[in-house]
Amino acid sequence: MIHIFKKSIPALALALLSFSSCDKWLDLKPQEGVVAEDYWKTKEQVRSAVNGLYISLITSSLTQELFMHGEIRTDMIEVSTFATQAYTEYRFSDMLSTNSFSNWRTFYRMINYCNNVIDNAPDVKAVDPTLKQAELDAYIGEALAIRAWMYLNLARIWGDVPIKLNYTASDEDLASIAKSSQSEVLKAVVADLVRAEPMVHETFGTTAADKGKITRYTVNALLADAYLWQDEYQKAADACDEIIEAGVFELVSGDPSTWINELFGQGNSVEGIFELQYDRQQLNPFYTLFRQNALYTAGQNVYEDLFQFDATDPENFDVRGDRGALSTATNMIYKYHAFSRTQTKSLEDSYTHWIVYRYADVLLMKAEALNGLNRGQEALDLIYTIRERGNAMQGTDLDPGADDEQGITDFIVAERAREFAYEGKRWFDVLRNARRNNYARLDLITGMIVNYAPADRQQAMLGKYRDVNSHYLPIYYMEIQRSGGVLEQNAFYGN
Repeated sequence: MIHIFKKSIPALALALLSFSSCDKWLDLKPQEGVVAEDYWKTKEQVRSAVNGLYISLITSSLTQELFMHGEIRTDMIEVSTFATQAYTEYRFSDMLSTNSFSNWRTFYRMINYCNNVIDNAPDVKAVDPTLKQAELDAYIGEALAIRAWMYLNLARIWGDVPIKLNYTASDEDLASIAKSSQSEVLKAVVADLVRAEPMVHETFGTTAADKGKITRYTVNALLADAYLWQDEYQKAADACDEIIEAGVFELVSGDPSTWINELFGQGNSVEGIFELQYDRQQLNPFYTLFRQNALYTAGQNVYEDLFQFDATDPENFDVRGDRGALSTATNMIYKYHAFSRTQTKSLEDSYTHWIVYRYADVLLMKAEALNGLNRGQEALDLIYTIRERGNAMQGTDLDPGADDEQGITDFIVAERAREFAYEGKRWFDVLRNARRNNYARLDLITGMIVNYAPADRQQAMLGKYRDVNSHYLPIYYMEIQRSGGVLEQNAFYGN
C-alpha cells in the first residue's frame, strides 16, 4: 500500500513562512505539497502549487536519497564510522525489508504532489478565465515531468512498483495497488514525458528559472535517460539531438581555475540543464553528508585508479580529479564544498545545487545510444570531447576500436564515473549497461564489487549480486503489511 498523508494547514503555513524571503524565480510564496480542497480558485494558486513542487524537491530528503541510491553500492565511496548500521547493511548487500532505506515514501509523496496539480489545476480555468490554456498546459507539463522523474527513480531502485496516477486527498481515499512491472513503469514514464514535451516552456526568461524549473530541454534529457533504460537507442539519440541542436547549451571550460566554480561553486552554468536550486535561504545537506562528521568519503583508490595522475608533470592533471570530485589530502568528496580548487565553502555558503542533468550527460547518453546503434566512431568522438574538456589522463584511455561495442561500453561507463563522480549516477550507469541483452555484461557489476568489497565479505556479496533480483531494493515491510496481501515482496527478499 502506498501511504501518502495529507499535510495540515499549519504545516502549509510554516512552509510559506520558511520561503517568504526567497527572491529568485519563486515569485509567489509557494505551498509545499498537498493543499486544501478549497484551494484551487485562481491562476495564482496554480502557479504557487507548481512552485511548491520545486520547494518540496529541495526541502525533502530527496537529494540525500538520490545520492545514497546512486552511490552507496559502488566503488566510488566509503561509508564512514559515523554511519549507522542501516548504511552498512545497504552497502554490503545485507538489506532487509526492515531497513528504513527501503522505504519509497519520499518518491511517492512527491508523485502525489504532482498528481494534485495534474488533477486539480484544470478545474481552475472554469472559475478564473484569466488562466490561459497555454499557461495551464505548461503548469501541468511541469508536474508530469517531475512525476516521470520520480517514477524513473522508482523503477531503477525498486524495479517493479505500483503506478498511481491520481491524487490521494485523504487517508480514506488510499487504496492498495499491486505492482506493475519495471517495463510498464518505464512506459508510463515515457508517456508522461511525451505528453509534457510540447506543453512546457523552452525558456522562462531568466537563467535561474531556466535551470531550476522544467523546460523542454529537461523533458528531452529525461526522455533520453528513460529510452536508454528501455534500450530504445534511436529514440534516445533523437531526444539528445533535440537538446544538442538547439544550440542553447555547451560544456564549460576545463580551465582548472574556473571549472569547478562555474559548474558547482556558483551553479546555473551554460552547461546546466536542470539543477535543484539551493541557496542561502535553503542550504543543501551536503556539508553534513560529506564534511562535518561525514557519512561518506571518497573511495580509497578512486583517484589513483579512475583519474590517475602524471608523475612527471604536476601541472598535467584531470581537472575532475583532485580538488574536483575529491580531495586527495583528506578523501573528502569535494565538488559540493568548493568555490575553487583552493577555496572551500563554509556551512553558511553550502548552497551548491544538485545537478540532475547537464550537457555533458546529454553527450554521453548520446554516445551510449550510438554505441547501441553500432555507430561506434560517432560514440567515440563524443567520449573524446568529454575527455578533452576534462584533460583526462592518457592512462585512462581504453582506446577501443570503432567496431568494439563491448570495449566502447566499458569506456563510456568509466568516463561517466569520472565525469559524474558523486552526482548520484554511478550505480545506475553500471546497472543499466550490465542488464542489457539478458545481463550479458553482469561483469560490470561483479567487477565493481570486487573493487570495493572487503575480503571477508567479497564471496558472499558476489553470490548475491549474481542473482539479478538483488539489484533492486526490497519493499519496506510496513508497506507489505498494510497492503493486505496486494503488494508482493521483490523476488530476492521473499515475503
